[in-house]
Amino acid sequence: MRIDVPDLVRQRAMSNGEAGQEWLDALPELVAVLCDTWGLSLGPTYRGGTASYVAAVTDSSGKACVLKVAMPLDIDEMGTFQRSADVHQLADGQGCAELLSFDASAPAMLLERLGPSLDDLQYPVQQILEVIATTLRSFWQPIPESAGLPTGAEKAVWLAEFVTSTWDELARPCSREVIGRAVAYCGDRAAAFDAAGAVFVHGDAHGWNTLSAGDGQFKFVDPEGLLSERAHDLSVPMREYNEPLLAGNTARLTRQRAEMLATWCKVDPEAVWQWGFIERVSTGLANVRDFDGDAGLAFLEVAERCL
Repeated sequence: MRIDVPDLVRQRAMSNGEAGQEWLDALPELVAVLCDTWGLSLGPTYRGGTASYVAAVTDSSGKACVLKVAMPLDIDEMGTFQRSADVHQLADGQGCAELLSFDASAPAMLLERLGPSLDDLQYPVQQILEVIATTLRSFWQPIPESAGLPTGAEKAVWLAEFVTSTWDELARPCSREVIGRAVAYCGDRAAAFDAAGAVFVHGDAHGWNTLSAGDGQFKFVDPEGLLSERAHDLSVPMREYNEPLLAGNTARLTRQRAEMLATWCKVDPEAVWQWGFIERVSTGLANVRDFDGDAGLAFLEVAERCL
């Protein structure tokens, strides 16, 4: 089967050496097997993601669906994809795409097909942020600790280690002050974790992951799934859309965004600011490591200007 692998997905695979190349080589046969098993007709490939092959498909009844095949480069990423499937099941279609089938060995999911994303719709940035905030409010729900999701505190500890180790690995592409501030904020958010007030958070709520569900409603795809404070989920809309922030007084505009998101979701703006700074730095470093171009450096430039 000939399949169209998006450039960013291919770049990520190639940047991860032998494991990534093996995934690329095996992908056509894997997609063919999944289509045969689930009775699917393969349609066009979706673009915008980086860690999975995603394509429109139609099942044997004529229902429009989406096939998602993950690129799990290590055991942690296998666990992350399994957790994403668990999150889809827990959400049960509330603010999140419905999971129709799952193959843990592939690993792959079959999901309900939604409409275009906020970015495909070319909404202005403020409208994108408002729709994300509205959709998050419908998605958040209390989940018992027994569900086994990682906590916001655990994620903050992991991010602190990732930021410091990746900064060194990349020969320090931003200032020590940026890294120190991000690590300090990780400590603050870990200490602030309160299981009693925590909710089920998406973990990657940006415009490309927010898709039209019709009648002015939207749903998320690609949930990471954490038990954390609501402000944690606003870190991703905080980190994205750097161009308008870099075009003016960056620190003031970024702070205004934190306050706006916090007001819409009735959370502490300082917590939004801190999670946003952490996410901006970690994403910038990851992009510098994994992808061509200057997008990663733009994340880091905004962080520098916000010190």
